[in-house]
Amino acid sequence: MCPRVLKWTSSKLLQGHKVAMATVISATGSVPGKPGARISITDTGETFGTIGGAGLEFKVLKKLQALIEKEEAGGIIEIFALNKGAKGFEVVALDSLCGGKVTISMEVVSPMPHVLLFGGGHVAKAIVSIIEQLGWNYSIHDTRDEYSNDSIFPSAVELHCNDVQEFLKNEDNVTLRRFSDILLLGHDWKEDEERLIGLLKILQDSISSRPKIGVIGSKAKWYSFEKVAIKNNIKKEHIDLVTCPIGINIGAQSPEEIAIAVCAQIISQIKKQDVNEPNWREK
Repeated sequence: MCPRVLKWTSSKLLQGHKVAMATVISATGSVPGKPGARISITDTGETFGTIGGAGLEFKVLKKLQALIEKEEAGGIIEIFALNKGAKGFEVVALDSLCGGKVTISMEVVSPMPHVLLFGGGHVAKAIVSIIEQLGWNYSIHDTRDEYSNDSIFPSAVELHCNDVQEFLKNEDNVTLRRFSDILLLGHDWKEDEERLIGLLKILQDSISSRPKIGVIGSKAKWYSFEKVAIKNNIKKEHIDLVTCPIGINIGAQSPEEIAIAVCAQIISQIKKQDVNEPNWREK
């Protein structure tokens, strides 16, 4: 059943990649790939596994690439005949002398949300309580030990407790794409400002739609940040990609209400992407 392909696919999903996978369901006659053979390809073109090589694999990879370029996840099942003279509406004929037939399922899998929460206070705890119910992943960063530990966040994928620069120096625009969303909820605005400027410097050359960045705070604080960011050579078009304040406007005040508003906003953004919403970094 090609567990190595499944393991590789899972690892790419955790890194934030969309993955398309083909699986041989059934085969008759002389065919290069037997039932259970798999091959996967990421949205950046990395491939792993095989369904037997030759013209069949080339054709299937082309179809997987076409599927993965569509915003909505989904799949198809197709029958390939390894004989260029094969006929039939439901059969894809290949220029081959093998003569067999193979049925292949092709599907696209999108990574689940993985939210990085900068700040492990009351709002973060409330957001996590919803994230856990939704089955999403989350990670925590806080400069204080008592707000980033496995006692209060036992199901976190990652727990970071260090200063801002220590965290940022270990990241680049490739590693950060493992997060679908980064939410700045820190107790100290200056600390969040340092995080935000650092993140924007790392991500401003990225072409990925991940991660999206959101900041808790007032519009007055945001206007102040914009001035600081521009002084730090952050382009205005990249500053404008950040959502501040975060959350759908429902008049939220308590941590629990803010958490509902924030998670609803993330869900709405996912749904927009599913109906061909443009890449957020290309707006």
